[in-house]
Amino acid sequence: QVQLVESGGGSVQAGGSLRLSCAASGRTFSSYYMGWFRQAPGKEREFVAAIDRNPAVTYYADSVKGRFTISRDNAKNTVYLQMNSLKPEDTAVYYCSAALRVSISPTTYDSWGQGTQVTVSS
Repeated sequence: QVQLVESGGGSVQAGGSLRLSCAASGRTFSSYYMGWFRQAPGKEREFVAAIDRNPAVTYYADSVKGRFTISRDNAKNTVYLQMNSLKPEDTAVYYCSAALRVSISPTTYDSWGQGTQVTVSS
């Protein structure tokens, strides 16, 4: 497992942008598939985006495709989520996660950060 720490959440108006960062501990970061999930109050945790060990391969939920971009810097042990054109329905706690295989199911991921709140006002 790796230890994950998210940062970059906050409050923004609709149409605005935020960039989330997730710093990972350990020397095996490049071996992990990395994912971002989110959970709104009263809802289940849902997949947002994932990135392969090969940074060129990415996956997105339909709800964020074209607005969000996931990337990773293996030299810095960090994964990012650039969020543009934010909508009120993007409001949630966002979690960074790591897994040994890529998946959109949260049960596949065995390392999780503490979460960072993103609030989008209309």
